[in-house]
Amino acid sequence: MVVAQGIEVLETSFLFGEKSHFVLTLDVMKKILVPVDFSKHSEYALKVAAQIAKQHGAGIILLHMIGMSDSVLANSEIAEEAEAKYYLKLSKEKIKEFTEREYLKGVPVEAIVQNYKDFTEVNNVAKEQHCDLVVMGSHGTGGLSELFMGSNTEKVVRTSELPVIVVKKPHDDFSIKKIVLACDLAKESIPAYRKAEAFAELFSASLEVVYINTSGANFMGFDDVEKRMESFQKELGKEINVNFYNHHSVERGIFNYCSEKGADLLVIPTHGRKGLAHFVVGSLAENVSNHAKMPVMTIKI
Repeated sequence: MVVAQGIEVLETSFLFGEKSHFVLTLDVMKKILVPVDFSKHSEYALKVAAQIAKQHGAGIILLHMIGMSDSVLANSEIAEEAEAKYYLKLSKEKIKEFTEREYLKGVPVEAIVQNYKDFTEVNNVAKEQHCDLVVMGSHGTGGLSELFMGSNTEKVVRTSELPVIVVKKPHDDFSIKKIVLACDLAKESIPAYRKAEAFAELFSASLEVVYINTSGANFMGFDDVEKRMESFQKELGKEINVNFYNHHSVERGIFNYCSEKGADLLVIPTHGRKGLAHFVVGSLAENVSNHAKMPVMTIKI
């Protein structure tokens, strides 16, 4: 273990740890995992994570994946060890520089360097380190599809058993006062609502539920809307206020609603291997980048 200016860099063995099952409660926020590639988007995420950590007395674990190629690993043991030490040394230096930020003062920070090449391994690290939340940056420039699909972020979102907050813009004063949960009111979305509700309580924030009613074949009349809402509430075991928002696009409808309501965080359930396809069908909006400045949290159901 190497310690520099309060930052612990944990040397790992490049082996996968035992995968244990865990249950998310969100009663407290103790550890936040932040995958970093030393880009500006990683720093956007780290800054948001630091603000959340300070609000809840939590610590931060940075994860950097070296991702050595198979050709390197195929070398002799001596060559492999030398190559690994070289990349490990570079990564440590970058992490120390990356974490020497004023906004991290007072926040316990640990850094893990692993030879993972696949971002699906983020979930394993989160479980092994008993994290409560993942915060990561995204290079996406457009709507939800560009924010997630076909990216490392999408791989983390698809496989993470923890809530994942995706950040794509800098947030110097990050606070969560109003949360919007966009869901289809299906029975499968009940766990996502419960987790979003727990998250809102943890942050003393309000929670609104919105269903985007699209035009065309998927449009629902008033009677159908009432039946779907009643079924959802029955499964939930209590009455909640559900807002129905009409728009020709689910994606644009979500962003428009969040913009009109002044939401600080958008929460979207994801079905894991199905990704977010059910939320990004149809044509993409050309002008949603302003709306997408808002962080998006995904919850796997």
